[in-house]
Amino acid sequence: MSGRRRYVILADGEFADRSAKTAHGVIAYGNDDVVAVIDATHAGKRVRDVVPTLNSDAPIVAGFDAALPLAPTALLVGVAPPGGALPRAWRETIAAALEAGLEVVSGLHQILGEDAQFAQAAARGGGTIRDVRLPPEVPLFSGEAYGVEARVVLLVGTDCAVGKMTAALELTRSALIHGENARFVATGQTGIMIAGSGIAIDRVIADFATGAAERLVVEHAPGADVLFVEGQGGINNPAYAPVTLALLFGAAPDALVLVHRPTRTAVDGLNTPLLSYRTAIRTYEALCAGVKPALVAGIALNTAGLDDATAREEIERARIETGLPADDVVRFGPDELYAAMAPAFARKRAPLAQPALRR
Repeated sequence: MSGRRRYVILADGEFADRSAKTAHGVIAYGNDDVVAVIDATHAGKRVRDVVPTLNSDAPIVAGFDAALPLAPTALLVGVAPPGGALPRAWRETIAAALEAGLEVVSGLHQILGEDAQFAQAAARGGGTIRDVRLPPEVPLFSGEAYGVEARVVLLVGTDCAVGKMTAALELTRSALIHGENARFVATGQTGIMIAGSGIAIDRVIADFATGAAERLVVEHAPGADVLFVEGQGGINNPAYAPVTLALLFGAAPDALVLVHRPTRTAVDGLNTPLLSYRTAIRTYEALCAGVKPALVAGIALNTAGLDDATAREEIERARIETGLPADDVVRFGPDELYAAMAPAFARKRAPLAQPALRR
């Protein structure tokens, strides 16, 4: 699809929930227009009435029919549930959108383009399906990323869904303001929808995941001064740590930024305690040390749900415990944290040795 999309976002019953992070990310950072959100539980309100941090007056409507007069060109599946399955109650809405000739954009693990009902609806109405999570063919990791001139900064987290994508986008904005040719590198479905390109690393076959991360760095590096690579998962999250490792090695970062949500004490959905700041930093740096050394340059906190005073206390605690710059780049803006970390971003680091892979 060429040109800007006019999205109606499907998030029925979930728009106010964290599971609607795809909807929230596209509204906050995307280049496409959002004309409506479908969520019957909040019908009649505006986006900002339900999620005040989103600067949007798009209406929230009860169903797809109510969005049609607003002339949408695409329907976005706006949730990212664990496991990536489509809620069954949404099937009729997706079929209706395809029969109305809309493009359906999905970042789910469940591939909508392989669904017979949706294929038939698209054939009847002329709609199309874009499964963002489907990866292209990628090579094995080769070491080519070690030779790029751009400095590579990888966002790493104490867990999944703590704000790594958001921090990467905000730091990219600040770097551009500071005169750097900075680029955001998307590695997940929401980031791809925002950036218009990228690879969903969690969908790539394990042996090729580091190669996919390397490919993104190599493709984004020409002409860039610095790349901010969107992180995934967390190093002690039993479900998603393999994706974290793929990015840690495949992106070949020169520096790391640790992202943490201080209101969370255990891995999301599990009882595994989160690592302390010092342990998380030590773990990430130790993993890099055996391949291509990279140090944590600072801490980006997600203080959503805290009042300003408590947020500042948590930021100061992170600074004291780590000796590193720390801030919330959404609540207080990215410029102060970016400026404090910029010297660490200026250095290219060499790998311990060039790989000689044998399979």
